[in-house]
Amino acid sequence: MGQKVHPKSFRLGYLYTWHSKWFAKKNYGVWFKEDVKIKEALLKKLKEAAVSHIDIERSPQEIVVNIFSSRPGLIIGRGGGGIEELKKKIVALLSSAKTQVKINIQEVKQPLLDAKLASILAAEQIEKRIPFRRVLKQMIQKVMEAGAEGVKVMVAGRLDGSEMSRREWVGDGKI
Repeated sequence: MGQKVHPKSFRLGYLYTWHSKWFAKKNYGVWFKEDVKIKEALLKKLKEAAVSHIDIERSPQEIVVNIFSSRPGLIIGRGGGGIEELKKKIVALLSSAKTQVKINIQEVKQPLLDAKLASILAAEQIEKRIPFRRVLKQMIQKVMEAGAEGVKVMVAGRLDGSEMSRREWVGDGKI
């Protein structure tokens, strides 16, 4: 049997870029582990900030962490205090204390066109006990109004608290 490959790997370099940008020889494994730890720690800390993705760029002397979020004000905090707190957390995860850390926060202008941010919004609505069918229809309407060519939204689990779990999906446009 053939092995399944994630479709994003076919599109890297053409439609998408890598989320970690650096070159390494001997310390590849160390840097890779650090990148994973940094991303996990930041995503855990910034759960309510609706983070789309995190890009990491490295040179031997510094690390630049780009955080893409639809709510940058929650990350920055009052007077930039949130950024300093994140820097301390990242420095604690690094193996080299000499490395400088820079954090750039970029706002996602249209969060409904980002699949992860749209799913976070839908999940928040379902957690507020809004009927899932209404959430599905509203999400499709909002995403199509935002300018998408097509969308498919699927929810799964014990919908409406039923004993049997199931999946329901609704699509519109070109998928």
